[in-house]
Amino acid sequence: MSTSLVGWPLDVERGPDWLMVRLHAVPEHFENLPPLATVLWDLLQQQFTHRLVLECDNVPILYSALIGQLVMLHKRLSLQGGTLRICGLSEANRMALRTCRMDDRFPAYNNRHDAILGYRPTQPR
Repeated sequence: MSTSLVGWPLDVERGPDWLMVRLHAVPEHFENLPPLATVLWDLLQQQFTHRLVLECDNVPILYSALIGQLVMLHKRLSLQGGTLRICGLSEANRMALRTCRMDDRFPAYNNRHDAILGYRPTQPR
């Protein structure tokens, strides 16, 4: 189901025990939109789940404000025993998470399937 939830262009798909959301290019002036963490939380509540795979293949830049929204959503989900997994990050976005020291909180999965299974190939150091 492709939709624009209060300005955020998202594709939403429901699977067994998981909600998969593909975030399309971050809208210009996204700071004027409702917080992404709130939008995704509300969507999870509507679907009666606390397990989210966020697909970021179409996100060219993870702005620090967007990373902050992911941190807030992660905390909220963790308090409910939920899970947030991110996949499809470009190398630049993986580096942005590393720079913010969030790569341990948000390990990068290659695709939706790996994110759901929690599979990550070993990374060279």
